[in-house]
Amino acid sequence: MRIGIVCPYSWDIPGGVSAHVNDLAQALIRMGHYVSVLAPAEFDELLPDFVVSTGKPRAVKYNGSTARLSFGPLVARKVSKWIEEGEFDVLHVHEPLSPSLSVLACWAANGPIVATWHSAMDRSRMMLTLSKLGQTAMEKVSARIAVSEAARATLIKHVGGDAVVIPNGVDVSSFTKATPMFGWPGQNMSIVFLGRGDEPRKGLEILVDAYTQIRKIFPNVRLLIAGPGEPADTLEKLSKVDRSSVTVLGMIAPQDKPSVLASGTIYVAPNTGGESFGIVLLEAMASGTPVVASDLEAFKRVLDFGRAGITFENENSDDLAKVVCQLLGDEAKRTELIVQARLRAAEFDWNVVANEIVNVYESVRVPGVKVEPDLTGQFMGRLARGRITPEPRGEL
Repeated sequence: MRIGIVCPYSWDIPGGVSAHVNDLAQALIRMGHYVSVLAPAEFDELLPDFVVSTGKPRAVKYNGSTARLSFGPLVARKVSKWIEEGEFDVLHVHEPLSPSLSVLACWAANGPIVATWHSAMDRSRMMLTLSKLGQTAMEKVSARIAVSEAARATLIKHVGGDAVVIPNGVDVSSFTKATPMFGWPGQNMSIVFLGRGDEPRKGLEILVDAYTQIRKIFPNVRLLIAGPGEPADTLEKLSKVDRSSVTVLGMIAPQDKPSVLASGTIYVAPNTGGESFGIVLLEAMASGTPVVASDLEAFKRVLDFGRAGITFENENSDDLAKVVCQLLGDEAKRTELIVQARLRAAEFDWNVVANEIVNVYESVRVPGVKVEPDLTGQFMGRLARGRITPEPRGEL
């Protein structure tokens, strides 16, 4: 099968959607399918062979984060050209209502189209603003997927209709074989955080507040922070002694992620909201690192409601410190969680998830019918000719 996949967010910046698309593409290629991914990217020379770039994206505040998106008439023409040259049996767009490539691809294509929702949000100015335009894109979608019940609820609330829930996947084998970085965890216990250090909803500040309390009971514990963004301002509140026990890695290569996650006695996910799933939780679980996470509904589901990980009260650093200290002091509980977490992670292996997605493709695929460019619609035709340029502005 020839499959075209559209990622609306920059390929250069690590994120849940781009990671999902990358892993899905590679799983499909291993299964023998032809795959081409269309995505914004600033550095073409770093792209895998299966990714086609639409050029440098622009930063836009979206869903409590900063997304890097591509839009406009030049991008629209690139989308149409990619569709025409791809001769795809199925087009798979991700986050189809984000003001970026996915909605352009829906406008620009005719044929079997599958759309996947990732985001979970209670209220979205962007969706309200683009609801009418979004409906013209959704009319072309043949099948809908949501990565979680939270994402499905968002779809139903903002767009209407329903979707089959197929979760994010994880390449379990690459994490189960992981070994800790040199010197970690060693004789001292360690806590790992992986996420944007300067993005409030990732919750690093809550972990740092808790860390001071944890160090009073476990003075030899260490904290390992990995991910883009500069956390220096957040770490300023630590004493000099506590700060010396913190290691900041910054951006890490994807191939280094398993080793980083395996370097923790505990992995902490203090995210405050905006999460519809929790792929990094599964990656830590597959790495053999017990997980402590905020009690977001999406996280509780991934952790099998306490059987594969422990939750604390969201945004409560005191409760986080209490939970972490209890787990650091209970080796038997950590061992139990490691066993249960690995069993749970195996349920989300890409070998399982990709087959479920292919079943959706097969349900909409029509033998002999290819995805074709569609420039006959009034809006899309004007957009492709550059007469209107809807650009996202400000905070969405």
